[in-house]
Formats: sequence, structure tokens, C-alpha cells
Amino acid sequence: MTASPATGGDESLRRFSRTAEIATAGVIRAYSTSFGMATMLLGPRHRQHIRNIYAMVRIADEIVDGVAAEAGLDAGAQADALTSYIAETHRSLRTGYSSDLILHAFAQTARACGIGEDLTQPFFDSMRADIPTADAAAAYDADAHARYVFGSAEVVGLMCLRVFLRDAERTPAQLETLEHGARQLGAAFQNVNFLRDLADDTDRLRRSYLGTAERLTDADRDTWVATVETQLDDARASIPLLPKDARAAVRSALALFAALTRRVAKTPVDDLYRRRVRVPDPLKALLAARSVLVTAVEPR
Repeated sequence: MTASPATGGDESLRRFSRTAEIATAGVIRAYSTSFGMATMLLGPRHRQHIRNIYAMVRIADEIVDGVAAEAGLDAGAQADALTSYIAETHRSLRTGYSSDLILHAFAQTARACGIGEDLTQPFFDSMRADIPTADAAAAYDADAHARYVFGSAEVVGLMCLRVFLRDAERTPAQLETLEHGARQLGAAFQNVNFLRDLADDTDRLRRSYLGTAERLTDADRDTWVATVETQLDDARASIPLLPKDARAAVRSALALFAALTRRVAKTPVDDLYRRRVRVPDPLKALLAARSVLVTAVEPR
């Protein structure tokens, strides 16, 4: 006998939703030890919501970053796959249900936290820009870079912020500071990843996100590092306005990317085109522990 979906509280739907959450937790474990560690520092009321957001954006990113191509899909088929994913995402936002476990979990978060197409559509626009074309190796100019980073990273920061603030009240000025910080943190993450992924973006994906079709110079690297450091400073200033049960996780993620930025700054550009810079796991653990300690002594 099948339970009626009209009741909304049936055990079958709860079981399906729990299964969806298990699926999103698996995605973050498989793809990012760093963000997986950071989510463990979140208060329980935030943790699953952030995993649900991460999983949705990760799957979309994988469609355009090589998985679909490796499966044999040409550019047109990749575009179709992304179009289908977008349509199902937005349908799930309207209905609160998807047969896709990842999108079902994301829809639960989006509906609970006020995440709508104003944030998801810019994200998908940036993902669509990554589908290979004849011009895939062309450089992004400043405007194209800004549009791409807003959609691919800044709106994800805003999604996370809506999770953190769903039960909180902030003044308009505080909210403006928090939204700026969330956007700047997302932009910093994206820009430093562009630097550390120069080899893969250039050789495999044939993409140039950092304003030149030529190889970057050490001076170019230094300019981008300075930009990232400014973005991290802006984000750091907004952390005290977050709910206390979100601060340690955000501090930990920020500290990790600050450490990564310092390592990128010390790496010759020629090396960046050959290997991916990373932060050792023991240092990640130390940065996380420091973030917890700093947060523990703060007032609520």
C-alpha cells in the first residue's frame, strides 16, 4: 500500500528525504575533505543544509567540468544535460520534491531558507558558460570574469548566508555587511582556485579565467593574490555578525584559503602551470582547531 503524498508527513516521504540527505553527505565526502571538515564545525541546524547546497552545485559543476565529456557526451549533449538539470532543479524548488535525491535534498533546503531562482539562475548561467565551444580558450575580460565569479561563487556564498540567517534578525546595515562578506568570500575562493588550477584549466579544459589568453607572469599572479587577500579581509570583517554556530566553520574555510593563497604567492607561475598547490592535512586540522577556539570565547 502506498502512502498518500497529500499528507506531507508520511513516513515514506520522511524516509526518502533522509535518504536524500545521506546522498548529499556522500557527495561532500567524496569531493572535498576541506569543505567536509568545515561543515563538521557548523551547528547541527546548519550542517545538512550546507551539504545539500554543496551537492547540488557540485553535480552541476561536474556536468561541465569533464565528467559528461568523459562519458562520451559532446558539447551539445552536455548542454542538454545541464538544461535538464536546471529544469529539474527549478521544478523541485516549486514543488518541494524531486526523484533526483540530490535535487530533492536541495529543494528542502531552498524552501526552508528562502533560496530561489534569483540565486540559482546566475549560478547555472556561469555553469553554462563552461560548456566547451570553439572559443573555449579565449580569455575572460574583466566584465566576463566578474559575471562568471558572481554566478559560480558569490551566489553560493549568498545561499549559505540564507541558511545561517534563516532564524536570525539583522539590521539592514548588518545584512548589507554580511551579504558583501559572503560574496567576497565566494569570490576569493574562486579566484585562488583559478590560480591553483592553472594547469588543469589550461591543458585539459582550455579555459582562461584570469584576463589574458597568454600565460600568466609572476607579476600577474601577485596582482591576483592581492585581490584575493582584499576579498578575504572583507569577508573576515563580516564573521562576527554571523550566528555563533556558523562562525567557526566560516573562519576555518577562510583560514584554509588564506593559507592556500600564501602558498600560491610563493609558487612560481611556471610551477602553477605544472602542479596543483594544496594545504597539508595537518595544517588544515590546526587551522580548524584555532577557528573553534577563537569562536568559543566570543559572545553570542
